[in-house]
Amino acid sequence: MAKLKVELCGMTENDTARLIRLAAKAAFARFDYPFDGQVTVTITDNEGIRAFNKEFRDIDAPTDVLSFPLNDFYRGVPDGEMGELIDPVTRTVPLGDMIISVERAREQAADFGHGLARECAYLTVHSMLHLVGYDHVDEGEEKAAMRQKEEEILAVLGLTRKE
Repeated sequence: MAKLKVELCGMTENDTARLIRLAAKAAFARFDYPFDGQVTVTITDNEGIRAFNKEFRDIDAPTDVLSFPLNDFYRGVPDGEMGELIDPVTRTVPLGDMIISVERAREQAADFGHGLARECAYLTVHSMLHLVGYDHVDEGEEKAAMRQKEEEILAVLGLTRKE
């Protein structure tokens, strides 16, 4: 079974950090890839994510999560041969980077009536799906497919919308 290495930056190891790692690994495992993957998760606040959003998307506002895929996928399927993408040092396929504003996650958790850990898990799964080629640019089929996959992964973790 393929493994996912999760590098977590900007957060000490605690229950939320462990759930972020678990959520990323659950999303990766859902695709049964024949290669090991690697992802970097940076935890910041609203000001930190606003700076990333401005620099990389030219949007001068905070957001909840940003995803920066390193390879081309479409709905979880790699575009081309993954063998050439394997890092010779780590022996993994680098999927990309995600940046989560824990400040925004805390606000959204309160708005949605669930805990911070559950919101961070959702944002992690959401971002992982972006890293493997899911999108939600419109209200159509792409968004519906992404939402369905998010709920499937969160259900495996025992995190329904009510938790």
